Amino acid sequence: MLIPAHLLQADTLTALIEDFVTRDGTDNGDETPLETRVLRVRRALERGEAVIVFDPESQQCQLALRRDVPREWLEALQESLSD
Repeated sequence: MLIPAHLLQADTLTALIEDFVTRDGTDNGDETPLETRVLRVRRALERGEAVIVFDPESQQCQLALRRDVPREWLEALQESLSD
């Protein structure tokens, strides 16, 4: 299930993004400051290049590139936003 970023409280969204950009294996030796990495992800979410995926079974959220999620999920998100 996809969750629109604007539905999350600002602090929750920031925590989710920070968790994502600080995970092992995500920096690949990149010395870019945390604030810059967070801003890049936030912009990707705003442009619709990245999405928030929620797994109801595990109750966990993660970030994914839009192109990597099933089309049905994107269609369901669009439908929910137009209601």
